[in-house]
Amino acid sequence: MDDTEATWQSWLSGLAPSRRSAAQSLRTQFEALGAADAPDWARSAIDENQPQLARFVLLRSLWRGAIDGWADPGALEQVAAAQRLLDAGADRDDLVLLARAVAYEAVFAAVDELDSGTDVNVSGVDVGWVVMESGEDGTPTGRPLAALHEDLPTMDPSGHDGADLWR
Repeated sequence: MDDTEATWQSWLSGLAPSRRSAAQSLRTQFEALGAADAPDWARSAIDENQPQLARFVLLRSLWRGAIDGWADPGALEQVAAAQRLLDAGADRDDLVLLARAVAYEAVFAAVDELDSGTDVNVSGVDVGWVVMESGEDGTPTGRPLAALHEDLPTMDPSGHDGADLWR
């Protein structure tokens, strides 16, 4: 048993049965989703009462769709300007890298703005917003998904925290 597993088992043994069951279920879900640090995500969800599964799914989905989706066959070709560049001899890999980097910046800016929903905004209008976890029926749980921009880089499915976008 490695240190991570020993730490997990020790922590798990100190939980009440219902929390232990919830923690094990969360870990299984995180592992099924490919989280390399599934025990840490599950532990944070239980100890800190954070909606970590919703956070993980949202951020990973943004990576796979909005950012990495540009590498899918035919994705670039759907954009007329990109098709013209390809027809003119531009390197497809470079264009994919550019599209992914721009998409990352757009996603980062969007989640950063969502994170600042309670801050004074530039419009001066006294309104705000919050991104919140919902249950299976769509009803808000009351647990906000905060600081999404902080974890966006760590959701890179390649495991490189987005560093490949700047090569």
